[in-house]
Amino acid sequence: MGTTSTSSGPAVADLLEGIGDTVRSLRKKKKLTLAELADATGLSPAIISQLERGLANPSFTTLAQLAHGLDIPVGRLLPSHQSTKSPVVRREERRDLRGATPEGMGSAVYELLVPDLNGALEAHWVVSGPGHDTSATPFTHGGEEFGLIISGQKEVCVDGELFLLNAGDSIRFDSTKPHWFRNTSSEQCVAVWVNTPPTW
Repeated sequence: MGTTSTSSGPAVADLLEGIGDTVRSLRKKKKLTLAELADATGLSPAIISQLERGLANPSFTTLAQLAHGLDIPVGRLLPSHQSTKSPVVRREERRDLRGATPEGMGSAVYELLVPDLNGALEAHWVVSGPGHDTSATPFTHGGEEFGLIISGQKEVCVDGELFLLNAGDSIRFDSTKPHWFRNTSSEQCVAVWVNTPPTW
């Protein structure tokens, strides 16, 4: 289910506890039982209970399912990212969102291209390795998405319709429609992805 047992040091344990506290607080604020949140996320009540107690190491997909079930941006479950005064993000200063979750994001790298998530949109530098596949857990959230393939190729499925994008191709779609991504090639895919409003 996209979780592993915790086996790292105090920093990871503190992060897991923080995520768990946030999930529990938001669930109770929305007056949801474990079973009701499980139904909304596709996760089992046992896994959600483990997460709330800081006993499980969630993958990005698991956090995304929780966020969508709670009807919040994924970023609400992650360590806060402070706003900066400069509108510029230098390449070496990009926030690596793999570090936002203990298990990371599998074979995909997400780097934030905007200074913070306080604006009307968010943009990411996305590198997905061969075999990266989110088809098992389609995403659904408010807003629109735009993607531009820099190199390689990516399959994007929107509301059951599959699109194969190659270098130089771009796509825009309604994020309220179920969508997922897959790299079936033998090369990594590099893309720029924009969401509005921010979903992290």
